Amino acid sequence: MAERVASGRLQQVPNALTVARFAAIPVFVVLLATADDGRSWPAAIVFGAAAATDQVDGWLARRWHVESRFGTVADPLADRLMIDTAVIGLFLHGRLPWAGLVLILSRDLLLVAGYKLFVPRGYELSVNIIGKAATWILYLSLALMLVTRAGATIPYTLFWIGLGLALLAAVAYLTGALRNPA
Repeated sequence: MAERVASGRLQQVPNALTVARFAAIPVFVVLLATADDGRSWPAAIVFGAAAATDQVDGWLARRWHVESRFGTVADPLADRLMIDTAVIGLFLHGRLPWAGLVLILSRDLLLVAGYKLFVPRGYELSVNIIGKAATWILYLSLALMLVTRAGATIPYTLFWIGLGLALLAAVAYLTGALRNPA
């Protein structure tokens, strides 16, 4: 089957989904901040919708051949901000240990700094499969934390697996950049 190329307004759908993910962050913050003990189905639904748009926007952009510079920068940034927001909120509700908070935020700061350092030098930052898996596992684990009782085992196990993969992906991005300077 031939690849479909979007025309007109459809070309803007992938970037619009990314922008919607940014717009969902304040809604998520309000829902989580007003949650009883950090448990909130409405916050989890907003968070899950953000996770779904992450996959849909990239898939549509590739399928319709409308990948953009905006999308390559904004899409992972929206993911990082949504996940970081959830991690901070869950930490403040006592649902996530400080080590998880520190490691996730440090990893994301490292990636932003690495991006600012390496991309202007010509390094092409493309998402690897480990990074994609880490993001999905983190989304899943955090969504489960939002709807389960504190201390439920599965969300925390998934969180640590996702965090380990996220750190591994960060190392892969940075070593790739160091090995292939422009």
